[in-house]
Amino acid sequence: MKPERIKDMFRDWRVLVLITLLVLAIIAIYPHFDSNGNLTTNLQYGLDLQQGAWLQLEFKAEVVGFTTTEPVDTFVTNLSKSLDTDVVLVDANHVEIRKSYTQDELAPYFAAEGGTIVSYQPGISSSTADLVKQILEQKINAMGTKDAKVNTLTGMNNVARYVRVEMAGVDMNQAQQIVGKQGKFEIRIQTTGNQSEHVLFGDSITSVQSPSQQPAGSGDWGVGFTLSSDGAATFQNAAIKYGATTDPSNHKLTMLLDNQTVYSAPLSQQLAASLVSEPTTQLFASTGSGTSGEQQATDLEIQLRAGALPVDVSVAGSGSTSASLGQHYMEMCLLAGILALIMVAFVIFYRYREPRIVLPMVLINASEIVILLGFISVIKFQMDLPTIAGLIAVLGTGIDQLVVITDEILHEGLVPSPNVYLKRLARALTIIMIAAATVIIAMLPLALMDLSTLKGFAIITIMGVIVGVVVTRPAYGRIIMEILSE
Repeated sequence: MKPERIKDMFRDWRVLVLITLLVLAIIAIYPHFDSNGNLTTNLQYGLDLQQGAWLQLEFKAEVVGFTTTEPVDTFVTNLSKSLDTDVVLVDANHVEIRKSYTQDELAPYFAAEGGTIVSYQPGISSSTADLVKQILEQKINAMGTKDAKVNTLTGMNNVARYVRVEMAGVDMNQAQQIVGKQGKFEIRIQTTGNQSEHVLFGDSITSVQSPSQQPAGSGDWGVGFTLSSDGAATFQNAAIKYGATTDPSNHKLTMLLDNQTVYSAPLSQQLAASLVSEPTTQLFASTGSGTSGEQQATDLEIQLRAGALPVDVSVAGSGSTSASLGQHYMEMCLLAGILALIMVAFVIFYRYREPRIVLPMVLINASEIVILLGFISVIKFQMDLPTIAGLIAVLGTGIDQLVVITDEILHEGLVPSPNVYLKRLARALTIIMIAAATVIIAMLPLALMDLSTLKGFAIITIMGVIVGVVVTRPAYGRIIMEILSE
């Protein structure tokens, strides 16, 4: 190709965009040698490609649809007392019972309180599932565990029955210890200056309520929690002893989780006055108003639980990958990717018998994979076997679309004039865009649903299609135009 044509080609904005993204992707991937002389990158790997363990936990709870002749609030309160567990109102016709019961076991309790069971689903509501996910993520992060994923498996009825926890770099014993370990929660009262004295540990907290406004509609958010009778007496004595009842502003209540302060505020005047005469088991930690207050209340709820989940769970499944097996999988995946690229090159060469067409096709295909790897590195997405399957699928669909462009341009084996070329290229890109839209629509359910093992495949396939349509296909059209005109 003449130097002038090469310069013109590299000045084209479509080619410039491709080159820019390639450079940025390589920077994001950052291939380099570590201190041991081994080649490494910024890419993160999931359980399939390195040592790690996964646990699938089943929630010991159920969401029950009901009808009742009693006021709903009264019905829920009475049901909670008779079942001796937390019963949470999900909506006007459904309650979440945070203890394992069969439908037959629940029916007499509902009947005794003036209700009838309409539907029964094992699991928890989507809002409680979100809370479980936040608690587990906070617990795992506090333990310093890297490359961890928590996925709640929620069905179409918005009821989650399972949560899957994946932790790379740990063995099964460590994984069970991390998930099962509860944080150290402590309440202290300020004495003088920055000094404080211990009052209670988290085992004195018997229940934690969801964030709410108190009084209702006041705009002030907070979290209510209940102390045991012994804990309430200890709290009263400490508040009186250290002056929190007579001078609340200078004797703040401080809450710590694993020795880190998560809440600090003086007692309210009403609570300080009531503690002088009697202990109280019901406390409310106010966090302020507005969106900020609501978010702080949500965070405080998680911290008050000190890593304890709102419902009991049992291990429904588990598995692990050894370091040697993960290394073997990684080598096999790398080999599969290289072989896929080589086989694609052979098939294209057999079809066109022209190296000047085959080489740009293969390089464009490879550049698409590099760009996707750069994207994966930037968003800290963990690469696992489904993700690599998605990359290999992108190789196949990508080469298909390049063949469509090439065949459309080389209609009847003739190189068209520039005007006809642009018309044929536009027609080819239209076909590709329709095919891409079909792939995206087909993959969206997998990407959006809580199918953790297939989510990576769907996301990478969608991203590959988008990168191809927006970046690599237009660039290939410009490059092949210059090559064919020779």
